[in-house]
Amino acid sequence: DRSNLNSQLEHLQSKYVGTGHADTSKFEWGVNQARDSYASYIGHHPMLSYFALAENESIARVKYNITEKMVQPCGPPAERRE
Repeated sequence: DRSNLNSQLEHLQSKYVGTGHADTSKFEWGVNQARDSYASYIGHHPMLSYFALAENESIARVKYNITEKMVQPCGPPAERRE
């Protein structure tokens, strides 16, 4: 039963990048969460409209700004220690 659960988890992790795995760093997890959130904001027009109204910007400008944030949502990656 436990091996079946582990194989299902491994299948999900290979299919969906955002689910992570044992070697996922804190930075990678944060980047995945931020990008998923930004993609959801862009995909839901009422949320995009709300942000545009709150920022007093056009919807296209807010969409552009969110898209730009997706490049490095959590800043540059930390240097890896070997």
